[in-house]
Amino acid sequence: MENPEIARVFHEIADLLEIKGGDIFRIRSYRNAGLVVEGLAESLRSLYEKNGEEGLKHIPGIGESTRAKVIEMLTTGECAYHDELLREIPAGMLEMIRVASLGPKKAASLHKELGISSIDELERAAREEKIRELPGFGEVTEKKILKGIEDLKSVSRKFKLSVALHYGEVFRDYMKTVPGIYEIVPSGSLRRWKEEVGDLDILTTCKDPKAVMERFLSHPEIRDVLAKGETKSTVVLKNGLQVDLRVLEKKSFGAALQYFTGSKSHNVAIRDRAKRMGLKVSEYGVFESETDKWVAGRKEEDVYRAVGLPWIPPEIREMKGEIEAALEGRLPKPLMAEEIRGDLHVHTRESDGGFTLDAMAEAAIDMGYEYIAVTDHSKAVGIAHGLDEARILAQMEYVDDFNKHLKKKGKRFRVLKGSEVDIRADGTLDHPEKVLKALDCVVASVHSGFGMGKKEMTARIVKAIRTGLVNIIAHPTGRLIGERSPYEVDMDAVMIEAKEHNVALELNAYPDRLDLNDIHLRLAKDKGVKIAISTDAHSINHMKNIVYGIHTARRGWIEKGDVINTLPLKGLMKFLKG
Repeated sequence: MENPEIARVFHEIADLLEIKGGDIFRIRSYRNAGLVVEGLAESLRSLYEKNGEEGLKHIPGIGESTRAKVIEMLTTGECAYHDELLREIPAGMLEMIRVASLGPKKAASLHKELGISSIDELERAAREEKIRELPGFGEVTEKKILKGIEDLKSVSRKFKLSVALHYGEVFRDYMKTVPGIYEIVPSGSLRRWKEEVGDLDILTTCKDPKAVMERFLSHPEIRDVLAKGETKSTVVLKNGLQVDLRVLEKKSFGAALQYFTGSKSHNVAIRDRAKRMGLKVSEYGVFESETDKWVAGRKEEDVYRAVGLPWIPPEIREMKGEIEAALEGRLPKPLMAEEIRGDLHVHTRESDGGFTLDAMAEAAIDMGYEYIAVTDHSKAVGIAHGLDEARILAQMEYVDDFNKHLKKKGKRFRVLKGSEVDIRADGTLDHPEKVLKALDCVVASVHSGFGMGKKEMTARIVKAIRTGLVNIIAHPTGRLIGERSPYEVDMDAVMIEAKEHNVALELNAYPDRLDLNDIHLRLAKDKGVKIAISTDAHSINHMKNIVYGIHTARRGWIEKGDVINTLPLKGLMKFLKG
């Protein structure tokens, strides 16, 4: 097993325990373990193979019990405790709780009252109007369940970017052990950082292709070998992801990288341009049409130069104006990780985070940041143990003391007093005005009522913006990639109001969200709306997810000047108080 599967097992254990009505602290322990594993940069398998159990002992958030289960999964591919819970509870109930508005407790109630244990049974009961008769449900909930099932059926069955990226890194590290590997790079939609990936294409140049192929085909996660050759092999992993490995000549590596990165429409435009110049472009290089003389191909930059263009960043190769921008010198300057100065959406143990404020701040300092905003949930999000007025005032006092302590130690870092405050159904905010005015950074978001009509949802968010108390609208469309469709909202209208009231829109870098998406980011840039790239971190490891936000921002043509958390602290505070 690799990190994504291990994280899934821990999340499923938490869900199964919650369906059973288990101890809340035990549930939270497994949930936190899943979050920690999701956020790890290094493969648990790699850590264990290098140093055994010792390699896993110093991972924050992984205790003795969960560590033992990690080792069990790494060595056997199974988790006995997970299997035991699955025998007690129908597996279909795990699919049921993926339906928006139906959590583990409601799923357990439906199983007890109606014997429902699968999506099909759930849909049948809802259509027969049996669910509305149960205590705690009603007609509105029944309709939401039907809408949630519809959304679940319509979402893509591709792999999330984070899963594909993890396996891209796993195979890169795995293949590097072969002597004589010169280059090894994932290409395709993964290199363009698309939010979902169909399959994984890996390109390499090497001294001994046979040794490379043998190593590739021996990876323990392979389920099936679809094709085996000297220069190309295709496998399917245990989780269903298809991986292609191509061995290339050094002379054509750049051309192949450009070709297999795509997109198809971008490549068609490049080939058409080459044709008009008397050239041919393929994965083998750039050639003169009449003589077949090789012109370029060793480096990707050479391919673009041969057709009269500057190098175009992979993230924007989607045939959305990048060719024209390249010709006119208008290509966006790619946002860089070192330009991000802080994170403005971070959770601690006070709500549903896994670490203390001190630990989150230390992690931010280690990343070279100047600031973070601690933004625990407000009380409306009860499942996340949201803060009421008394608790947030106590947290604000603690932040002040913490900052004073940092200053005495000579550290130039600041924790901003913040809150992720819920936007209620009527557009009002879930903290009193006096509390919101005392905060440094108010991040407002929608966590309920996703089934609202477009007009009502737009009015709800616009009303919150017009209070003058909000700095950032978090995950503005509410989507969860592959799980929940965006709620209906007029983003054009929201952006007009955000611009007028000096409110930034968040690019939530959590890999399951990436919200705003690249299309909305491009619209925001055109309208002059500022962006906050934040991680919504619930773990110290999640803060590294900022990389997903950076590359998604590049896909939306966002540059340093468009992002508020590229500002130094003084400039940021000026924006927040504006």
